Amino acid sequence: MTEDFRKNLLGPDATLLPEEPEVLSRFEAGDEAVDLAARFPSSSLVWGVLADEAYDEGRVVESYAFARTGYHRGLDALRRSGWRGAGPVPYSHEPNRGFLRSLHALGRAAASIGELDEAERVAKFLRESDPEAPAQLEK
Repeated sequence: MTEDFRKNLLGPDATLLPEEPEVLSRFEAGDEAVDLAARFPSSSLVWGVLADEAYDEGRVVESYAFARTGYHRGLDALRRSGWRGAGPVPYSHEPNRGFLRSLHALGRAAASIGELDEAERVAKFLRESDPEAPAQLEK
């Protein structure tokens, strides 16, 4: 998807979250996600990274908690950016990826702990946000 995805004649415009240059520069400098969560608690990207790290280490309940935090922080950011509860959140816009990563991690962890209804709702929300996001996030 490209940035022209922003205009949708059949529904709401795509929501594009603001960039987080300081968070990205700290990751590039080698800072750990756990340290960045304390410094940038509103960043969905940081919580999504923590969720992925915990999941990869077999700490599924922690992954669920980190992902849920990133998801809620992302909802806050989406609302501040004009999102009204529906509409595209394109993966092609890099600042959206932290929210989408947290959403994906939440669904994965929910399924792992047997919260299948939640996992299905999250999967639907992810597809509705951007049909290409699930494939991108499975990589």
